[in-house]
Order: sequence, then structure tokens, then C-alpha cells
Amino acid sequence: GLPAGWQPHVFRGTPRHTRYTVTRDGDRYGIKAEADNSASGLIHRVMVEPTRFPILRWRWKVENVLRKGDVTRKSGDDYPARIYVTFAYDPKRASFGQRIKYESARLLFGEYPPHASLNYIWESRAPVGTIVPNPFTDRVHMIVVDSGTAQLGQWVEHERNIYQDYRKIFNEEPPLISGIAIMTDTDNTGESAVAWYGEISLVSPEP
Repeated sequence: GLPAGWQPHVFRGTPRHTRYTVTRDGDRYGIKAEADNSASGLIHRVMVEPTRFPILRWRWKVENVLRKGDVTRKSGDDYPARIYVTFAYDPKRASFGQRIKYESARLLFGEYPPHASLNYIWESRAPVGTIVPNPFTDRVHMIVVDSGTAQLGQWVEHERNIYQDYRKIFNEEPPLISGIAIMTDTDNTGESAVAWYGEISLVSPEP
């Protein structure tokens, strides 16, 4: 079974889904993700004030990068490992036209889509520190935290201040954090990838 609070997140029109299993790696357990021309994720839904818990910490490990991965192109929008942070839709922030679109999406999918998202990714070749809009929507921004093959097969730990990242990218105060998700996807490139995800936490700054 999956860890408590985590549930599958699939996308309409994607026939093949990534396989997620709880596995042991050495003396620790983690989630192993196996993608083969597939895409889906696992999401933990929350409602968290980003000024109180702005620090995201996680550890991951990947077996391979994608030959055709390219953070700037729709055809390359695949990653062996990524952490999604979604921010809740707030109608007070939306224009009249945007509210109509969000309401239509809620009726179609059963829930409002996020107001915005940050994606922390392991990219194939873009330099660490690259920040670009997702090629499908500028409400999602991609942040390269690992790149290339130098650390394949090794557990890598990260810490990001998501409050500061959001302010820097979107130039506004963030709404509530509505979810943390993991995703290993290869449906755009048609390739395969294997990754492991360890502990993921939202924490307060050190006093």
C-alpha cells in the first residue's frame, strides 16, 4: 500500500500510468517509481500557510535521465523525478474571465485546478538553478535542482524555501499550499525512467 495520506493522481487522456510501490533501500523505506512511456503521480493534499511552513525538504534518487528530456519544449516535458507544490485557487485573485474558466474546470473535473504550481525537477541537461515556465502553462514554473548523470544512483537531499521561490517567480504573495506531489513521467518522450523518493516534509524556519 501507499503511505498514509498519499493517493494516485492521473491525467485524462494518458493511457499508461507510472507504477509506484513502497520499497526498501538499505535501512530505509521509500517509494519506487517506474515509468515506461507513462505519466501519473502521487499527491498528498494539504492546506498549509506558506509563511508558517515555507521550507520543503526531500530526498530522491534516480537511475537514469531522459535522452529527449528538454524543460523548454512540450515534447521534452518529462523528468525522472519531480516534486510538485500546488497552491490553492483563490477567486479573489482571479479576473472575471479566470473565475469562469476555473468554475468550468471544477464542473468538469470535480475540483478547482491550482492557482499556480512550482515544480522541482531532475533535468537531463539544463543547468542547476534554471527557472522557466512550463511549456504548457505559465502558471507552472520549473526549477532545476539536479541535472545530468553525475549523481545517478545516489540519494540526493534538497531544501527549498517555497515561499521565497513563489514570491520571486510570480511576484505576489502565495495562497495556501494545497498539495505536495511526486511524479516520474515519460509520456512525452516515450522513454523509461526509474526513481526513488524518500522523506518529504514541510517545516518551519529555524528559530
